[in-house]
Amino acid sequence: MEHESSFLYVPVNALWHSVQHQYVWDIPDHVIMAALVLLISCIIFPLASRRISKENPGPLQHILELTVQGLKDLLHDVVGKEGEVFLYIIGAFAVFIFISNIFGLFYFLQPPTSNPNTTFALALTSFLYYNYQGIKTQGLLHYLKHFGGPVWWLFPLMFVIEIIANFARILSLGMRLFGNIFGEHTATGIFSGLVPIIIPWPMMALGIFGAVLQTFVFIMLTMVYLSGAVAAEEH
Repeated sequence: MEHESSFLYVPVNALWHSVQHQYVWDIPDHVIMAALVLLISCIIFPLASRRISKENPGPLQHILELTVQGLKDLLHDVVGKEGEVFLYIIGAFAVFIFISNIFGLFYFLQPPTSNPNTTFALALTSFLYYNYQGIKTQGLLHYLKHFGGPVWWLFPLMFVIEIIANFARILSLGMRLFGNIFGEHTATGIFSGLVPIIIPWPMMALGIFGAVLQTFVFIMLTMVYLSGAVAAEEH
């Protein structure tokens, strides 16, 4: 099913083709939307940081503080006492995915997470990061050793199985996020087109819930993978 493009697709590509004539391809809409997510984040959070007040915190500050504390608690529970060092990467995933998902509530935008190129890029980033942290923490040989299973004579078989299972996490993370957001966005668009007055309201509520849920699932799985990587000696 072909999605409609966002309101930025035509003007951005018109500008793109006006400044260059060598390349004839268009900038994909999901790339434009992902750049918009980054732009919004680069504007909102620096502005919010300037208005931080210990004496009279505003509603946005309360929300941000609760979110950060919630992520810290999750990292502590899932990864362990040292989990707080991963707050920045987990927070970046959470902000990008949530804002991307919320784009699906606006008819003139397209959620970049409804495109598999975006979700698999996020999944690959998560995969590379937790494996890097595992190698950094345990050392390359020791990290690879835990893929071999508990007994040495099963090492050849278990190593192949564990490596395949490890790479399958990219597919799992990418397809889960893409499938859910694409499905929700498509269903909302269909119902909004059929009954544009009443039906979109509960669909929007469901969309907000789905945006939060899918963000939580992605970061929680990333935390679990990080926990297994940095604690490889316990396997």
